[in-house]
Amino acid sequence: MEDLGAVVWPPEPVRTGRLVLRESEVRDRAAFIELLASPEVHAYLGGPRPRDELEREMPGAPERWPGSFVVELDGSMIGQILLRRATGHRRPAAAGKVDLGYLFLPRAWGLGYAAEACAAALGWLAEALPGEPVVLTTQSANMGSMRLAAKLGFTEVERFEAWGAEQWLGMRSPATPSD
Repeated sequence: MEDLGAVVWPPEPVRTGRLVLRESEVRDRAAFIELLASPEVHAYLGGPRPRDELEREMPGAPERWPGSFVVELDGSMIGQILLRRATGHRRPAAAGKVDLGYLFLPRAWGLGYAAEACAAALGWLAEALPGEPVVLTTQSANMGSMRLAAKLGFTEVERFEAWGAEQWLGMRSPATPSD
């Protein structure tokens, strides 16, 4: 995966009705460790990373690169949105396209925050890189992620086996001026 290339970064914070999407800050480090060490968050992502390893290796302001948004609710990080160019994607249909990823702390699940944050990030992307199609890959067993993909307008391109499980690849076509 590579960054998005020629985008202005960091952007002004993206605000929704309840959330703020922004670049990471030093104050987010503990939440990143919690997110990456969570067995629930990583149930479909190959498992969590060891907390002690994260404590040793994580920089003060983690994940500071174009396309990595912290999702903030009431001043605290609840998740992360990732937009990266899928240059080395295993599937030809996804190669070179922008890939959407997201991670949310379990306490933020089921409240619509992921849909709200992802829609805002996709809106930012449509302005920053007009005409870009976006792909999303998730395990087909991850029903929450599958529902979110559908809600965001992703349609199935293919299913494939990887990492010992069936994966789902969806694509969202770029918005047109009439959308």
